[in-house]
Amino acid sequence: MKQPKHKKAKPDQRVNRGVQSIEDAKAWFERQNIEEIECVVPDLAGVARGKIMPVRKFLGTPSMNLPLAVFYQTITGDFPEFEGEVNSVQADTDIVLTPDFATLAAVPWAQDPTAQVIHDAYHPDGRPVEESPRQVLRRVLALYEKKGWVPIVAPEIEFYLVDRNTDPDYPLKPPIGRSGRPETGRQGYSISAVNEFDALFEDMYEYSERQGLEIDTLIHESGVAQMEINLRHGPPLELADQVFMFKRTIREVALEHEIYATFMAKPMATEPGSAMHIHQSIIDRHSQNLFSDPKTGEETPLFHNFIAGQQTYLPAVMAILAPYVNSYRRIAKDSGAPVNTQWGYDNRTCGLRVPPSNAANRRLENRIPSSDSNPYLAIAATLAAGYLGMVKDLKPTAPVLTDAGARGIELPRSLTESLRLFEACEDLVDILGPVFCQAYDHVKQAEYETFMRTISPWEREFLLLNV
Repeated sequence: MKQPKHKKAKPDQRVNRGVQSIEDAKAWFERQNIEEIECVVPDLAGVARGKIMPVRKFLGTPSMNLPLAVFYQTITGDFPEFEGEVNSVQADTDIVLTPDFATLAAVPWAQDPTAQVIHDAYHPDGRPVEESPRQVLRRVLALYEKKGWVPIVAPEIEFYLVDRNTDPDYPLKPPIGRSGRPETGRQGYSISAVNEFDALFEDMYEYSERQGLEIDTLIHESGVAQMEINLRHGPPLELADQVFMFKRTIREVALEHEIYATFMAKPMATEPGSAMHIHQSIIDRHSQNLFSDPKTGEETPLFHNFIAGQQTYLPAVMAILAPYVNSYRRIAKDSGAPVNTQWGYDNRTCGLRVPPSNAANRRLENRIPSSDSNPYLAIAATLAAGYLGMVKDLKPTAPVLTDAGARGIELPRSLTESLRLFEACEDLVDILGPVFCQAYDHVKQAEYETFMRTISPWEREFLLLNV
């Protein structure tokens, strides 16, 4: 077993316990002997942006400034060109980042005692920055709060472990496990296949515990060295934070073991894609599941409304649920991924699945998002779709009892098609925020144009000497 490189914290010091203010944080830093802090904010891609500073500086001025342009940066590091009002982005208008102390945690992989804290973004006049993914999710949750509804979610995140790949022209390969051999066949749900990477997962569990990440289960998925982590259910913002932090964690752990962890939706052509399934239920302020009748335990009209909203609006937010060109390689015939907005009881061929449960735990699983999606935005988008179904009293189609994949592909097949649907859906633009939607559209259009300037191996293979 690989020995941890870092000194383990004492059990009562592993995670933030009750830190709500700068004074609480100061005491926590002292107990943990923290020297530096990573002040992070998730951008549109879910990448951690921000600053690293000494704790003494942070305690003096916990808020910090960053340019608004951080929310307009593409995955390639470029910035799209804008016209009109948003020209201020190009002028690097400053925003203020304020720490959410509920997210304060250790950085277990750091060489020196280091903490991290996620920030919320505000304009200098105190207005929330609408382009911030955390604010988009808060905006949707505020609509639920006005109705007295409380969403509960539980994400399931799939990812691949792959051999180190320093040349992007070469395909990815499965890594070498403890047996000295790479995985060669499909090992879905195999315990021994997970045990090939025991040392890595031991570190993953330790690092997750020290950050307060509540991992429920770990399984081997159907792809070669493809894994799935299930997180315990809870409030949407808290769970989005946990997915954001978990992605950082497993990447860092994998690097320590000299391999990569990737959340690409389709990293290998012959292997299944990776998803981020989102289980959703709605309770009232008394913790009663609104999807079940409190007297009979039967499904409520609100549950069917919620399903209908997802059926109606998820195609319009595919640009969020499948945010990159690569994401649509997963949306393919016979890929094993759901390619429709049908729903059914324990039917994994449907994009929307009702898992077996009792009345108290009745929920809907959205199986459409890919693992490369931003967790804040994916959760916000799927909850927004369900909300619209409930407030508009939409009715779902009949549940599918057979193979829903036989109906063909019902979802957008490309990023450009998804963006057209996204721009045209006024209901969703209103809920997610027009400023955010404009920013997101511009960034995704810019990423697509960058992709179109890249010539693929397929084109060189089949077009070079044949056309």
